Amino acid sequence: MKKIKLLLALILLTNVVSYSQPTTSKSPIVKSILIFAPQNLHTHGSTLVNLPNGDFLAAWFEGSGERTADDVKIMGARLKKGDASWSKPFLMADTYNIPDCNPVLFLNHQNKLFLVWIVVQANRWEYSILKYRTSNDYNNSGAPIWNWQDNILIKPADIFAEEVKTKFKDLPDGTSAWAAYAQQYDKMIIEASKDEGKRSIGWMTRIKPLLLGENKILLPLYSDGFNFSLVAISDDDGTNWSPSLPIVGRGNVQPSLIQKKDGTIVSYMRDNGDAPSRVQISESNDSGMTWTAAQKTQIPNTASVQVLKLHDGRWAFIGNDIDDGRYQISLYLSDDEGKSWNWKTHLEEVKKGEGSFSYPSMLQASDELLHITYSYQREKKLESIKYVVINPALIPKS
Repeated sequence: MKKIKLLLALILLTNVVSYSQPTTSKSPIVKSILIFAPQNLHTHGSTLVNLPNGDFLAAWFEGSGERTADDVKIMGARLKKGDASWSKPFLMADTYNIPDCNPVLFLNHQNKLFLVWIVVQANRWEYSILKYRTSNDYNNSGAPIWNWQDNILIKPADIFAEEVKTKFKDLPDGTSAWAAYAQQYDKMIIEASKDEGKRSIGWMTRIKPLLLGENKILLPLYSDGFNFSLVAISDDDGTNWSPSLPIVGRGNVQPSLIQKKDGTIVSYMRDNGDAPSRVQISESNDSGMTWTAAQKTQIPNTASVQVLKLHDGRWAFIGNDIDDGRYQISLYLSDDEGKSWNWKTHLEEVKKGEGSFSYPSMLQASDELLHITYSYQREKKLESIKYVVINPALIPKS
């Protein structure tokens, strides 16, 4: 009996060691499937949420184009707990004859489900309006049953313009991309920030919010008109919203928020400015109300990124870590709050021109695995949304 108990103990110990100290020969990719068959319609900007019952709900926008195509709508699919494949796609939102884009799914502190997206007025990004739906009845097999819909309207005050002017002084010289005979970029943006109409519309979603405390939500937004970012802040769990001061920079868009142990909030943003294309960051020390001027990091970047704090305290980063396309998308891990990223794995890596992978959404479920969706284009330029599950314990140290 003692020998049997000893043998069982050794087997158990061996299993624990092989999981916590995996060899680099094991792939961290647990699962990799397309949510639906590749199609001719443009399919982009996915978002993912893990529901309390264990289901996963994904959403994206699809149509014959983006802002210029009026048939664009928000679609979704469900992965029921225990199922191996996703459901047939279903409609999540569709504004008649106006493009619907950039959906974001999230649960508030009370597990109310939110779908926030943009309606692209006049087929111009800078005229976009924020809309949202909520549901407490989302465990059925198809789309959630929506019980509320409204707009999210924010009204930045005159201090918005003052902040823009002040923060541009904190930025390094960066007008080399503008001809000597053309009006300078900084002056154009400073002047536009004085216009109450311009600063009140055109704010767009992309990445899920950061939830703080018992009822605070920080919803990251950006503007293609100003080419920088902002945070919509709710202190009542998503009922009312007010704007932060802008996250000022040159082309820092599509922010993703993460909080350090000391309370500092860091915004990681796509670089939509001058070369070289690098992930930009900004920090807030007052729960998202004010932000430092955006600065470039050393991480190459050509499209949307996301950061996430894992259950063990490490940070995860996912994005296109190249500066000439979207043919590679990678996942990084950091154990020092983003000072270094010593673990890395490629989710997709093909030759330039052979594929496009971008706009990731990422979460960590109770199974400790990372669940990720992103735009996928490969064969014959057909498009889909890919779902990948990653075991972070198996990501090799670089």
